[in-house]
Amino acid sequence: MRVVLAGGGTAGHIEPALSLADALRRHDPTVQIVALGTARGLEVRLVPERGYELALIPPVPLPRRLSMDLLTVPIRLRKAIAAARAVIQGADVVVGFGGYVALPAYLAARRLKVPVVIHEANAKPGLANRVGARHAAAVAVASPAARLPRAIRVGMPLRQSVSGLHRELLRAEGRAFFGLPVDGPVLLVYGGSQGARSLNAAVDESLDTLLGSGVRVLHAVGAANELPPARPGYVPVPYLDRMDLAYAAADLAVCRAGAMTCAELAAVGLPAVYVPLPIGNGEQRRNAEPLVAAGGGALVPDGELDGDRLCAEVVPLLHDAERLRVMSRAASRFGVRDADERLAELVRSVVTH
Repeated sequence: MRVVLAGGGTAGHIEPALSLADALRRHDPTVQIVALGTARGLEVRLVPERGYELALIPPVPLPRRLSMDLLTVPIRLRKAIAAARAVIQGADVVVGFGGYVALPAYLAARRLKVPVVIHEANAKPGLANRVGARHAAAVAVASPAARLPRAIRVGMPLRQSVSGLHRELLRAEGRAFFGLPVDGPVLLVYGGSQGARSLNAAVDESLDTLLGSGVRVLHAVGAANELPPARPGYVPVPYLDRMDLAYAAADLAVCRAGAMTCAELAAVGLPAVYVPLPIGNGEQRRNAEPLVAAGGGALVPDGELDGDRLCAEVVPLLHDAERLRVMSRAASRFGVRDADERLAELVRSVVTH
């Protein structure tokens, strides 16, 4: 079987594609997998690191506003479709995850009569997947809120280090890894690889109160931001290379609400206070809302977050073990741990149909 993956640009597109690739290869080590990407995306680093072939095509970003750039879109799209077609020729299936490379891949696959399987990570589907879903052989979604024709909810394909995580068993190891005390509540604060200014500011304003209440804080500030000084009970890091151990060490998270973040926290059963990124089309809020409604977290608008609000949300909760257990169970029930296997089975069924 030869599979072409189309989902470059951001980690939110690339990571589920690579998790699917791993699942396909576990079942059939002979499967041929090539990922489409662009020279400007994270896939240039992430795909080869995982041992998969990467084929580059020209990016075709669609302007968000009316401008002269719109006039060049048809020309650039034709070039991208031609480049994608050369890679897709002879493939058994194209699996698309959205992003810049997905639309050219879907259009090229249709011309070649190669079946397409689409996976949508966000609660609000992007343009490429909305277009591709019209003629796809199968459509899978991570969120029950996503609206695409004939969609099947499979969840978000995750790294096995996360999907197979048992937080209680790794709790002591996680805390030792980050230099946190074995006992007492731990708050994990992170805003993605670049950090989040509002989260960092709220931690700075509330840190004395948090530590004074007995809360320990593991804080990923972002690789590009200045690292604050460590204090007893406060562990700042630029970036979390071991998210599995961070999840195991924590009792509660404060974070953004990207699709991958929501899926991972639900899968491992870690309650969270979600602070959606206040830009774009509101997709982060939509990502968090079903999980919050299920009882697995709380939601605070970015504009309302400050040190006082952070303390008001997390301090009572971190000192209420029973409420944390209830929220953890709710998150776990909402989460999907085997989405990679579910999506792999869907892909195989399309190929053998």
